[in-house]
Amino acid sequence: LGLGLVLALAACGRTPLPPPPDPDPASRDVYRIGASDVLAVSVWKNPEVSLQQVPVRPDGKISVPLVGDVQAAGSTTDELKAKLTEALSEYITAPDVTVVVVQMNSLRVSVIGEVTRPGPVPLAVDTRVLDAISAAGGFSVFADRSRVRVLRQQPDGSVQEYHFDYDDYVSGDAVGTNFLLRAGDSVVVPD
Repeated sequence: LGLGLVLALAACGRTPLPPPPDPDPASRDVYRIGASDVLAVSVWKNPEVSLQQVPVRPDGKISVPLVGDVQAAGSTTDELKAKLTEALSEYITAPDVTVVVVQMNSLRVSVIGEVTRPGPVPLAVDTRVLDAISAAGGFSVFADRSRVRVLRQQPDGSVQEYHFDYDDYVSGDAVGTNFLLRAGDSVVVPD
């Protein structure tokens, strides 16, 4: 980081952190269903109860025939399968339930500022800073590509800030700064 940038950020009360390390694939959190995800619920030999595509509502619930509303958000697919199996066992002998996440719409980052299409970007696959900017249509002509920031809210409510300098990265002077994003991150591209 240039001395001027560090001083400018310090004057704002924030010093960007070095890029976070990529998580170890073995230590990644198990996926938890979220609002706006789309699920497929299959009950073997019971097509009238099976659902090809059921959206998770904003309240985190899905509607299932015979059972009614079931809380899905916050559960893993195995946990939701267990809930549905228990609830359906009142109506079906030994129900064999399968739950699949068809669309992971709840995992997304926000890309704001000087990009062609600012807004949410889904995280269906591992997404790095440049991937998110590219998904948002790339930099606008007014973008300051050397001062991209990634804001990440922490569990205690504080916000960590990371810096990404596109020009330094492309020239090979900022290797490792194109890090993996997490759901809820905000990528800010200033002018």
